[in-house]
Amino acid sequence: MFLVLDFYYIFNILKKNHLMSKQKFVGEYPINASRKMLFPYLSTASGLCEWFADDVNINNINKTLIFIVDGEEKIARIDSVKKNRHVKFSFLEDGEVKKDHDYLEFRLEINELTQSVFIRIVEYTETDDLEESFQIWDNLLSQLKEIIGA
Repeated sequence: MFLVLDFYYIFNILKKNHLMSKQKFVGEYPINASRKMLFPYLSTASGLCEWFADDVNINNINKTLIFIVDGEEKIARIDSVKKNRHVKFSFLEDGEVKKDHDYLEFRLEINELTQSVFIRIVEYTETDDLEESFQIWDNLLSQLKEIIGA
């Protein structure tokens, strides 16, 4: 019993201090829309708050985005962007980029064989269950598809 309690105590401390490694999630979702039409939904505050977050605010002073999801704030900056192709957000802690791969990337890619567009999502998640991440992203992308009529 003592060993089990000790394990959970250490596990919770590691989790709170972000010392546990994150798992890489990669999902690819076909979507019936052009990259030009989709890109604003992935790269702008107004587009992201329509399907991804409860609200997204822009801090023009330090050039960051504040994502509000389920009452929690996550601050991010755009690390890279290529219009109508990809956007990568790195999440910050105390104004600095976290050291543990805490980013979210959206890529709009085209299947060369079928010429169909798909969204490739890469994120590092703290969840132990990647199936849960797939379900969350399936739901989010379903919302996006409904909004754009895809």
